[in-house]
Amino acid sequence: MNNSTSLITIFISMVIINNLILTKFLGLCPFFGVSKKLSNALSMGAAVTLVMVIASLATSIIYNYILIPYKVEFMNIIIYILVIASLVQIVELTIKRTNLILYNALGIYLPLITTNCAVLGITLINANNNFSVLQSVISGLGGGLGFTLMLLIMSGIRERLELADAPSSMRGLPAAFIVAALLALAFMGFSGLL
Repeated sequence: MNNSTSLITIFISMVIINNLILTKFLGLCPFFGVSKKLSNALSMGAAVTLVMVIASLATSIIYNYILIPYKVEFMNIIIYILVIASLVQIVELTIKRTNLILYNALGIYLPLITTNCAVLGITLINANNNFSVLQSVISGLGGGLGFTLMLLIMSGIRERLELADAPSSMRGLPAAFIVAALLALAFMGFSGLL
């Protein structure tokens, strides 16, 4: 398998087959909390994708060129948390200074990415699979786009459910849990159940 096929496989796998929300159950808090409106879901998805790509790049360089050569791989979680928190702050300040409209549109979602376990999860997945720097970036991009795809699908469904005539006990979060379970089952078909 050549390198471009490997990159395509990693990308499609992270978007659809190994989706962080539906298969790893990472990032469920923003998945249920932000997926009420399509505009909020899109803003959060874009911010998470940006942070995942940058975090994948930075942590892969640190892992492959510092932690492995000095045999301190066991420090990866602590260092990844520091890197992610720093990157989110840098991205937030950069967006605030360069594009105030985008900064206001993202609102509280950008600082909340620091505590999103999906961002840490993608960096750990990259390290566990011994991905190169380029493979890690593609994995981060695929993970972010998969996260965004699930937010958009869920928000579209939840907006429609608000208009449905449903019992009061099934409105809001109970219906969202049922929809998430059905989405997970539907996406399991991509992985080829044995």
